[in-house]
Amino acid sequence: MKSLNIYIVEDEPLIVSTIETALRKHGHRVLGDSDTVTQAIKDIELTKPDLVLIDIQLSGEKDGVDLALVLDKTKQPYLFLSSQTDPETIARVKETNPLGYVVKPFTETGLRTNIELAWHRHSDSHHHYLNIKHEGKLLKVNQDIINYLKAFDNYCYIITSTESFLVPHTLKYISEQLVGDHFIKCHRSYVVNLKYVRSIDKNTIALDNDTIPMSASQKSLVINKLKSI
Repeated sequence: MKSLNIYIVEDEPLIVSTIETALRKHGHRVLGDSDTVTQAIKDIELTKPDLVLIDIQLSGEKDGVDLALVLDKTKQPYLFLSSQTDPETIARVKETNPLGYVVKPFTETGLRTNIELAWHRHSDSHHHYLNIKHEGKLLKVNQDIINYLKAFDNYCYIITSTESFLVPHTLKYISEQLVGDHFIKCHRSYVVNLKYVRSIDKNTIALDNDTIPMSASQKSLVINKLKSI
């Protein structure tokens, strides 16, 4: 799985240290930690992590469930970490939307597995797909892997890092099916996924495995959009 930026909310320093060690061992980045809801809310808003790990029992008047209710409003992904499995706690947890619930004590393998499974479910539910017809087959292409689109008369090439699909639709039609603000028209014949842009020259855009043209009229728009993602 991809490396995640993770924030920890836990009031036991030893457990925090154990979690940090396990996460870094598996390539994840720990953005910080706190033991109160108030501080966690401030830090999460500032650091914008991919995932938050929340212990239910915390220092202060509010606990992890209170924090979860706040995070649900912003759709911030999180996992509960807790030794509390009593009916009252579980009833409160049911009012929240965590990606999962890891029961303490947990092993390093158990923590890693729970994070991977939870993030896989979360990522899959947020993917958008293009349904296309290619070489007589109906295909479902994940929009996240599209590097760019290229017009070809009344057809359009859909280019990924590993494949190229020629579909019987115009560039305009296919681009209108894309979801998200990271796709932008950089040339009259090209739409690029800004997530794959590595550099911009005077009139070209370099991607991981390709270089495509960029019109002068679109350059400032592309650069400004690139800065915002």
